[in-house]
Amino acid sequence: MNIKSFLYIGLAVFATHTMFAQTNVLNAKIPEEIGVKTEAQLLLDNDKPLEYGYVGDRDILFSKMVWEKVVLNERVNFPLYFPIEEGLGDGRKSLYRVLLSNMKDGMISKVYADSYFTEERTLKDLQASLTMTKITDAGIDYMNQNDVGESEIPEEYIIKRDIGPADINSYLIKGLWYFDKRQGELKYRILGIAPAAPDVNFIDSEDNANSEPIPMFWVFVPEIRDILHEAKAFNDKNSAVPISFDHLLNSRRFGGIIYKEENVYGDREVKEYVAENALMQLLESERIKDKIRNFEQDMWSY
Repeated sequence: MNIKSFLYIGLAVFATHTMFAQTNVLNAKIPEEIGVKTEAQLLLDNDKPLEYGYVGDRDILFSKMVWEKVVLNERVNFPLYFPIEEGLGDGRKSLYRVLLSNMKDGMISKVYADSYFTEERTLKDLQASLTMTKITDAGIDYMNQNDVGESEIPEEYIIKRDIGPADINSYLIKGLWYFDKRQGELKYRILGIAPAAPDVNFIDSEDNANSEPIPMFWVFVPEIRDILHEAKAFNDKNSAVPISFDHLLNSRRFGGIIYKEENVYGDREVKEYVAENALMQLLESERIKDKIRNFEQDMWSY
């Protein structure tokens, strides 16, 4: 294949991707047609996430499992957080809304209680951590005066609070760094992700002791790659070419802090052996990162 043919193919792929990114906005005759692909687009749309290549155990010379915390108030992580509003169309959803809506629709059938993916959870099991229902003092008085149970209380005496996209302040990500000796390079494979938010029962409380984010559920990323590929994050530099969440996560277009690595002490977290010193914990995170990165550099040092 000569250079001219390669350039033609590249331009065609880019044009096709851009056409799909516009999603019929220039050809729509009524607002309902915006975001709906034409039959011709559907016939040409064979877009799928880039498959992982097979990596045998013998090909891995070195590996290290790490857990990272991705804080969403950092600008580089805004594509994972926004938009927090509804009504912007099916193509504009935050990552949390994508995960939750697909769980409710049954597209994500398996979620887990921890990052080791040993204990499955259902949406019903997670309801207590996603929604808080509280009876007001006036509601308790109503129950006592009318001798009724909780199921018979009018809705005006019930406070209901759901965890929304605006309440998610970080994501916890589990991934594996490994050195592929066939390719001769250090690579990364994301394995799990968990949205983290304060406890729903104390989310509106001013008590800082209960404001620490906790993981709500874990999902196994390789299992939901098709869903993450269909969902798009906003591209601030070019809105005609959005970035899929699958691409964003696998290409590590986020900023994270390592809070745990696999170790002999039962995978203890950094804060367990570097206690009550945020600066030293951050330096320890950087030390772990440098240790992994330096392995590849040392492979080519003579």
